Amino acid sequence: MRQSIVVAAFLAATASLAVATAASGEPQEHGRVHDHDHGMPNAMGPRCDRACLTGVLEQYLAGLTNHDPARVPFAEVVHFTEDNVPLKIGDGLWGSISGIDRHADVTVADPEAGQVGYYGVVKEHDQPAYLALRLKVRSGRITEVESVVHRMNESGPGANPLTYRPDAAFSETLPPEQRVPRARLVDIANGYFSTLQLNDGQIFTQFDPNCARWENGQQSAGDPNAKNPQGRLGCGEIFKLGNYRWDTRVRDRGYLVVDEERGLVMARAFIDHAGVLSDYTLTNGEHRVSPIKAPHTWCMLELFKIRSGQIYRIQVVFVAVPYYMRSPWMQER
Repeated sequence: MRQSIVVAAFLAATASLAVATAASGEPQEHGRVHDHDHGMPNAMGPRCDRACLTGVLEQYLAGLTNHDPARVPFAEVVHFTEDNVPLKIGDGLWGSISGIDRHADVTVADPEAGQVGYYGVVKEHDQPAYLALRLKVRSGRITEVESVVHRMNESGPGANPLTYRPDAAFSETLPPEQRVPRARLVDIANGYFSTLQLNDGQIFTQFDPNCARWENGQQSAGDPNAKNPQGRLGCGEIFKLGNYRWDTRVRDRGYLVVDEERGLVMARAFIDHAGVLSDYTLTNGEHRVSPIKAPHTWCMLELFKIRSGQIYRIQVVFVAVPYYMRSPWMQER
């Protein structure tokens, strides 16, 4: 009950602040719920096609790197979060960024929903970090900015951003015979999260036998050169072992950007770790000790490459947040 009151008060406060912002005409930010959470089409304003969306993204990145919001086509009211916290445009990464290394760029565009996603590597005072970013665009102006920045001092897996190169498959256009409708793409991505939650070996989605995954730039599945034998397994094989039994909940799922042409789904999710599992047994009988010793949560923006109805590639940027921290972008359920 107390948690419900707190969430309701937060949403009420952000709504009131949005009204004040609209009156002042100054770009601001707050998390609220919008139709993007299920990849719904953009019903307001003329459609912004792929070229339009990527053009707006480039304007945002240029404004960001130059610490100049005036260079960005913001709407009068902008809802902005960084690492799941509502901020003002100009705060957070806007103040600390010193450049972008474009070698790691991946873009996902959804003209039907009026949204564009971006994965890349930025620098803060020359220290590299991973960035995952989502923009919502209406009538050529940005109304929402959602970002996750994984810095090298963050907890969880991660690799040197300066040596990371995204898999080429994320940028490839699929031939028509390998494409599936957007609703099916969302179902496949949702099945991944259901497989991950309380992972006990049951599979609720479809994996390509050669599926590979990168977490904050570190390849954690499908790596033939991995020193850890488990890392050489494909995504589906690892899940069949029940390796992630310590993932208590995968919640506040949102399917934000759906790119049918490239078979991409950009999703938001939170993984809660209750920290109560000390050890467990894999489906092959092997004993494992849980790496999670205390309650905490990972907040993530995850990208799926889906070919012929099967998950082929995954990359995710995530950060640790307080245990069971709720998303300001999702309605209370």
